[in-house]
Amino acid sequence: MAEPKSAPRPEAGPAPHPGPPAHLHSLHLPITRTRGPWVRLHDCGRQATFFRQTGRNRFDAPAGEYGVLYAAENAFCAFIEVFGDPLDLRLVSRRDLSKKCLSGVSAKRPLWLVDLRGEGLRSIHADARLTSGPHDVARQWTVALWSHPDQPDGLTYRARHDPSREAVAIFDRAKTAVAAKTMRPLTGDETLLSRILDHCGFGLVE
Repeated sequence: MAEPKSAPRPEAGPAPHPGPPAHLHSLHLPITRTRGPWVRLHDCGRQATFFRQTGRNRFDAPAGEYGVLYAAENAFCAFIEVFGDPLDLRLVSRRDLSKKCLSGVSAKRPLWLVDLRGEGLRSIHADARLTSGPHDVARQWTVALWSHPDQPDGLTYRARHDPSREAVAIFDRAKTAVAAKTMRPLTGDETLLSRILDHCGFGLVE
């Protein structure tokens, strides 16, 4: 009698990303220097150069050690990073949009940003899970990079919701170097808003 066939074993997924190595501070950081410009989508009641210390976002300080300013390479990336969750919801209300403003942001001097976009990840014993996986691990890495002897001004990385785009997380040690340009309500330019919604595949609830 033939033995019953066992069910195929499911393929194992990737393990959780490890925390920063103990010798991280002895490694040479992959640094890129840039002034921007970038785009921020933020609450209209806040200044565009407001550095948050909520501890809720991917690269926030775990215990409020520093503030972080997030920005994206363009308005399309900024929108999807703010409204991209939950993944199965592709509707946004005009009321929610009316609370958001678009601002241009740039630096008065070249910022030293840890480059997490490509091969720089491997040079510090990390991979792309750092910029797309669980936030708690990313925060452990961020505080370790923030406290590195090189004293970087922030991070540059691939946006989770659109990896073809780039985003930055700037630490508040560079606060005096960051300047905002024009600020306008997201709903103040219907042509741009329509392009953003079409590009990101979102429907508008009036």
